[in-house]
Amino acid sequence: MHLPAILGWVLVVAGVWSLVVWPQFLKRVMKDPRARDAAGKPTKFLTVHVVLVSVSMVLGLATAAIGVAGLLA
Repeated sequence: MHLPAILGWVLVVAGVWSLVVWPQFLKRVMKDPRARDAAGKPTKFLTVHVVLVSVSMVLGLATAAIGVAGLLA
């Protein structure tokens, strides 16, 4: 299957966007008072957001990789 160049670039940009934006979001979540309980242990709030960011970054990397592969094909 051939991927038009413009769609390849859209995938690359979308993937890079995810890789740039999500880590910044996680930094803010880590500073949020809801991220840790009184004893300093991670809360469900932090755990859910770490999973969300991790999955989103993996998908962002895959999206960028598919875009690059489409541009090189």
